[in-house]
Amino acid sequence: MALYTSLTGLNAANTDLSVIANNIANVGSTGFKKSRADFGDIFASSAQSDPRKTVGIGTLYKGTRQSFTQGPLQTTGNTLDLAITGGGFFVTRNTRGDTTLTRNGAFALDPQRYLTDSNGARVMTYPVNADGVASAVGLGAMQALRIPETSGAPRASTLIDLSVNLPSAATVPTAAFNPRDATSYNASTSTTVFDASGNPLTATVYYVRTTTPTLAAPTSTWDAHLFVGSDELSTSATTPGTPEVLTFDNLGALTSPTAAAAFQPYTPPAGGAALALSVDHGLATTQIADPFGVVTATQDGFAAGRLDSIAIDSAGLVKAGFTNGQTQALGRLALADVANPAGLKQLGDAHWSQTGVSGALLVGEAGSQGLGTLQTGSLERSNVELTDELVNLIVAQRDFQANAKAVETDGTMLQAMLQLHN
Repeated sequence: MALYTSLTGLNAANTDLSVIANNIANVGSTGFKKSRADFGDIFASSAQSDPRKTVGIGTLYKGTRQSFTQGPLQTTGNTLDLAITGGGFFVTRNTRGDTTLTRNGAFALDPQRYLTDSNGARVMTYPVNADGVASAVGLGAMQALRIPETSGAPRASTLIDLSVNLPSAATVPTAAFNPRDATSYNASTSTTVFDASGNPLTATVYYVRTTTPTLAAPTSTWDAHLFVGSDELSTSATTPGTPEVLTFDNLGALTSPTAAAAFQPYTPPAGGAALALSVDHGLATTQIADPFGVVTATQDGFAAGRLDSIAIDSAGLVKAGFTNGQTQALGRLALADVANPAGLKQLGDAHWSQTGVSGALLVGEAGSQGLGTLQTGSLERSNVELTDELVNLIVAQRDFQANAKAVETDGTMLQAMLQLHN
């Protein structure tokens, strides 16, 4: 009987060695969680057995238990590399619709621009509104995250917000206004506007002083001529080329107009919808002794921008930035956890699937419901402590040697008994 008891010990030591070797082999694997082999002793007894004389008959391999302690984080600088600090798993789905959990956050874009994990499964997110707030949560609300290549349709410019300072010492030009004659105007500034197709156009405002203050009339007036390309726009439908008139009081404050000045629609050279522009000089426009200067110059149009950057915050909100200055909230990364992580089925490459032993998936957003937060540009390394595993390896080796010695001893005793019998 001792021979078979020692045999169970040999098998147990061999299994323990295999688990430890697997831990050591994966010391550099991203998101790997170490395991340990659990064993229990075996007793055979009945109601008639004397409990004081019952002898154990070996050990039983009960299973392998994973440890889901936090692994160290490694900074990579790659925006699509993500690590979970705390509990939880990323949720992914393959083309068959199978849901898997992973701690391996080495994500990438596939040819269809979907965010995928190292196995090619798509990373799941919750839909969000324009402010980045999740509009729905739960397993049924999850959807694959797709990174758009452009920011969508362009928008034609309608308003130029332009604040300037016009020098109070400027004189009234003697030459008739001509944009090609710098002596016929006092100052100018340009900005870029966009037509309905997103084509950029240069809009230039030329400032011409028309009156200077007198005792009888302490106000000053300026003409603001708006050009798009080489074409002058007009504030009047009946008189072409009518400029906007700016009026300042004796303190240099703009008194008129008090609202944005609307110019007549302009058809761009490339055709398409007419461009209806307004210019708002606002209360920040002044006439003081300082030189001409532009305080603000903005407009509300934009072209269809191309993807320029991707940002993911600690709560899992994914935002895309585009070359036209627009940003778009794309979704919130979904995280999940289970009541018993040790009951998850291992699929390899730091991936697991739910089982009846693990319990149901508990889904939510990063940083809520006990789920961890995200760290962008980092990966979670294996939680294997190499020093501990080497010590365990030595112990398992000693266990194997001791059980082998017990087998050898039992064989020697059996041989001696046979010789006595003969």
